[in-house]
Amino acid sequence: MKNEQTVKDQTFDEAMKKLEHIVNKLEQGDVPLEEALDQFQEGITLSRYCKRIVDEAEKTVTRMVSENGEESIID
Repeated sequence: MKNEQTVKDQTFDEAMKKLEHIVNKLEQGDVPLEEALDQFQEGITLSRYCKRIVDEAEKTVTRMVSENGEESIID
């Protein structure tokens, strides 16, 4: 299983592709239990990493729009 630092070395797109691969593999159901658990844990790590990237991007866009004063985003 990849550790969190290795996951952070990936781009968002690489992490998403890996996450999709893990999901597809687990959905097939022919993965041994221990490997499935490892894959599941890696998937959780990748999912959290991707969510953090999206959240940070959203904050950046919100700040940029607010600083320009052209449009405001309401939560």
